[in-house]
Amino acid sequence: MPRITPDDPRYDDLVRRGFNKRFVPWPDYVRLVASTEEVVDAVQDAVREDRRIAVRSGGHCLEGFVGDPAVRALIDMSLMSGVYFDSEMDAFAVEAGALLGDVYRKLAEGWNVLLPAGQAPTVGVGGHIAGGAFGFLHRRHGLAVDYLHAVEVVVVDADGTARSVIATREPDDPNRELWWAHTGGGAGNFGVLTRCWFRSLPPVPESVHTFRVSWQWDDVDEQTFATMLRNHGEWCERNASASLPSADLFSVFLLGRRATGKIELKAVCIAGAKSQRIFDEHLEAIGRGVRAPHARTDEHLTWLDFATNPFPELFTAPPGGIRVKVKDAFVRRRITDRQIAVAYEYLTRTDYDVIGGMFGLATYGGQMNTVAPDATATAQRESIIDMAVNAGWLAPEDEARHLGWTRAFYRDLFADTGGVPVPGPVANGTIINHPDADLADPTWNTSGVPWSTLYYKDNYPRLQRVKSRWDPRDVFRHALGVRPADER
Repeated sequence: MPRITPDDPRYDDLVRRGFNKRFVPWPDYVRLVASTEEVVDAVQDAVREDRRIAVRSGGHCLEGFVGDPAVRALIDMSLMSGVYFDSEMDAFAVEAGALLGDVYRKLAEGWNVLLPAGQAPTVGVGGHIAGGAFGFLHRRHGLAVDYLHAVEVVVVDADGTARSVIATREPDDPNRELWWAHTGGGAGNFGVLTRCWFRSLPPVPESVHTFRVSWQWDDVDEQTFATMLRNHGEWCERNASASLPSADLFSVFLLGRRATGKIELKAVCIAGAKSQRIFDEHLEAIGRGVRAPHARTDEHLTWLDFATNPFPELFTAPPGGIRVKVKDAFVRRRITDRQIAVAYEYLTRTDYDVIGGMFGLATYGGQMNTVAPDATATAQRESIIDMAVNAGWLAPEDEARHLGWTRAFYRDLFADTGGVPVPGPVANGTIINHPDADLADPTWNTSGVPWSTLYYKDNYPRLQRVKSRWDPRDVFRHALGVRPADER
């Protein structure tokens, strides 16, 4: 396992591999690891040399945790990509460097089961699972971590010794809290996640029905816009239960800026012959009282065709990659009329030339809300909508303009609670898989509520205790890292 240093022709490709081109790491070296033993060796060397460590699986972190200039040793997990059934564990084993598209394919072809995880097939398992892992099927099947039976983690003891540990969800497992921390506590906090085991995975659906609907912005005035968003939110309020047929449906309402020309709704339903009716009722509810015409296309796919290439127009990056900023939030009820007015203002105002800016509303709830907030480290279990403000751009010189629009939009959406989604009657915090360093910045978070509460709510003190137990030297840390129990 050689060190790949800047004079190695592989170095440049490895460090630039991440999705968000805003953040490129320049470590002293990269270690490409192929086994748990090699991870132990890589961690031990970095600790002995006092080099700051970062770990990368798929490279989809939205913030600069890996691209932090303080990182001097980058451990790349991409060679650890195995997916197999472990008879000794009686569970499906998935190595941390596996990409979701490959996981979906191997599980479906080998055992006719699926893991209800994320949407983009190029996301790596390691970071994704540790952060909770929601995707297209969470309303019917819950989160991927709800099936997580065990994890293998390379940790560093108080004396600086690196070793691997297996932690399971079994009540009598002395390492159980380390398992719990990896069900939503976020990657890069406790050690290097090398392997996951899953049990009781659901079967592959008989078919996947996708829907694409679009409205022209020229046909949408402020009243129409408000009606559509109210209708959408009220549908989510009525359809949050896992016992309803509509739990088979997931949709995302994509409200791009007026300059893009269109408002879009994309949906997935796995209800077989009933999918058409379920979506028709969803669309009818959103369009109630709306006169603007819409265009629509439907498509039937196999699970694998969909899972390995879902909505390619959403997940295909331009050549050379893209720079992005994503600001996420969960809500318990539909967004307020004031927030709808804020959204309309930012999507139609002409003093910001932000073509790539967007406001998204994804349906949440269903099965994932049947789990208690403290049963896993994922605390946002009473949510009905995942909403996001984001922008994407190509040129580095455009960053300030795009960041300014995105940050101001998000701040004004949550102006009543200090610019952030403070958990309460309407908002419900956010998720660490969509990290946003602004939440720890008093410039943008004036609520007096710490970032840790926004991400972890009442689960944070427990995560801090896990941190103190399993990473006493604070080897694994980043800008939104869990702090030891004696720190905020």
